[in-house]
Amino acid sequence: MVCTIALGGAAALWIYDLGRQFTGSGQPVQQNASAYQQQLDKLSAERDRYSSTVNASESQLMIERSAQTQLAAQVKVLETENARLKEDLAFFESLLPTGTGGPEVSIRRLTVDMVGQNQVRYRLLLMQGARGKSDFIGTLQLAVTTLQAGRSTVILFPAANSADAAQFKLGFRHYQRVEGVLTLPDGMSARSVQARIYEKGQMRTQASANL
Repeated sequence: MVCTIALGGAAALWIYDLGRQFTGSGQPVQQNASAYQQQLDKLSAERDRYSSTVNASESQLMIERSAQTQLAAQVKVLETENARLKEDLAFFESLLPTGTGGPEVSIRRLTVDMVGQNQVRYRLLLMQGARGKSDFIGTLQLAVTTLQAGRSTVILFPAANSADAAQFKLGFRHYQRVEGVLTLPDGMSARSVQARIYEKGQMRTQASANL
């Protein structure tokens, strides 16, 4: 009887152990799970390393793009300043042969260009002949020929009773540079600008430039 019970117990233990191996709940499965976890940890570390590398590369790219943008802006500023210096040089060179000139006021240079959809930038170089013994006192008027819906219109700056009329006043002995930006009504485009110089209500000289 005792022998039968012992054999039955041994058989039960053998069947239980066989079942554990069959269902994967034994030590080999635990070892596989541990190996898989190590592999997963390794892959996660690789992923994090590559992610850090990519983030660093993107940051470097953004820095380089920002530097290029700043450099382009600096180049544009230098080009504008260079053009302005050339204008000044041309103006001063034009002063050289005027030692025997009269006191008349003249527009030595007029340049205009669009700086926005409805904005016009203007630059003038004005000169009074070497024989001018007193300051020239006058005003500047700009007549802008515009186009809107196929219709041509002339707009005068400054407008009558305009608050910015002071910026169009002139006062100089030998030369004066005048520059500014004109804002047109929405939908209008400029075609040309005529600069007129007045003294005591009388027009002394004028010059035109196309856009």
